Amino acid sequence: LRNKGILSVVYAALAILAYIALRFDTKFAPGAIVAMVHDIIIVLGYYLLTRREFNLTSVAVVLTIVGYSVNDTIVIYDRIREDMQKMKGMDLASLINLAINETLSRTILTGTTSMLAVTGLLIFGVGQIWDFAMAMIIGILVGTYSSIYIASPTTIWLEEVFAKRGGQAPKPPAAA
Repeated sequence: LRNKGILSVVYAALAILAYIALRFDTKFAPGAIVAMVHDIIIVLGYYLLTRREFNLTSVAVVLTIVGYSVNDTIVIYDRIREDMQKMKGMDLASLINLAINETLSRTILTGTTSMLAVTGLLIFGVGQIWDFAMAMIIGILVGTYSSIYIASPTTIWLEEVFAKRGGQAPKPPAAA
């Protein structure tokens, strides 16, 4: 069951990435991939460092964190897409900065609310519930900051790399 659960995480991640590539411009998908893999590695690292048992509950945590992280990333990417249509001619880095600033309060409030709910499980839970809650708290923290500090900057970095390889300065994004 654990192995099938791990495969389900991989399949869910691939489906989410396909959705991002189709829904948004394909230049956004690598940032979401990097952020999602980062989040998974950090949560799995928690299990490795603490030597907690990795079981089906752990797979549920990883799936939940993947969904949580991708949701935050999609909110920011959606705002970037909206701002691309409103502010044509603005460079990608400025658009991403604007979108992050516009969604920052929502991101912080969502993370805080989720943390409050899981903190109750951490305080009153024992055994697998405590393990679940602790991994979720780590995942929520990591998922929140990766949406802001990993996914979007990766998109900017890749845009600059491709522009340098093409021998030109980064172009302002075209309207979606």
